[in-house]
Amino acid sequence: MIIEHQTIDLWGRPLFTWVTLETPMEQSVPLPSEACFAYIMEGDNHALSVKPDIRAEAGQIILSLCGNTVGQMLSEQEKGRVSTVVVHFHAEILKQAYQDAPPAFWKELEAPVVQYIVQMAASELVKKYFESLIYLFEYREAVSEEILILKLKELMALLMKTDNSPQILQIMRSLFTQRTFGFKEVVDAHICTPATVENLAMLTNHSLSSFKREFRRIYNDTPASYIMDKRAEKVASLLSVSDESISNIGYDCGFTSPAHLSRVFKNKYGVTPSEYRLNLSGK
Repeated sequence: MIIEHQTIDLWGRPLFTWVTLETPMEQSVPLPSEACFAYIMEGDNHALSVKPDIRAEAGQIILSLCGNTVGQMLSEQEKGRVSTVVVHFHAEILKQAYQDAPPAFWKELEAPVVQYIVQMAASELVKKYFESLIYLFEYREAVSEEILILKLKELMALLMKTDNSPQILQIMRSLFTQRTFGFKEVVDAHICTPATVENLAMLTNHSLSSFKREFRRIYNDTPASYIMDKRAEKVASLLSVSDESISNIGYDCGFTSPAHLSRVFKNKYGVTPSEYRLNLSGK
């Protein structure tokens, strides 16, 4: 259940949210759908997704292009308590705050964003930033439009200079991108990602039915068949150059389990990934 849920709005839209909850919950935490940056203030270190690398651990940050996803992840964690402060990146607020000009340190995207959610330990500067946001919730009478714009721009500047995290930079740059990527660029960039056919349709600005028709026209195949085939090819290429475990290679290439990988791989190459690697070592 939600123990506490506060928001601070800018121009009629939530800019900051502070939510504390006991999980699991039947319904998702109500967060706006726009991109967001969440700082975990309190957590029991439970996994927030099927992959254990995203966890409710105090001092961690989560950056996502979809606030709904973060809200769902928070609500579905194992039984425990989590408290987080979230900054929302609504396109219209960013546009108005920056008066149609991108922030300092921004660079245009060179490729489509393929990792939509990133978690990492917060830097000391980011921790201090979120500590300052707590004061805004506690002293609302001192909050003004000018202060909110400054706090938004402060975080944007911090994230735009996160040189040690290309994934964070990609997401942040996408908020101001002027570039439109083509159908094949988007599809090929997402071969080894968890993106669903519905996600790809949205990213290419197609309805599901028109996406499937366009996919068939370009690739002469169905999305599921083509993507699985290309993932198997990627696994085969990595098996020849990497000592990484087969299961890790499979996960990195988008397979949901070793059994799933083995089934698809054997269907394409006639042998399992382990047999394929063994054959390579014998040459």
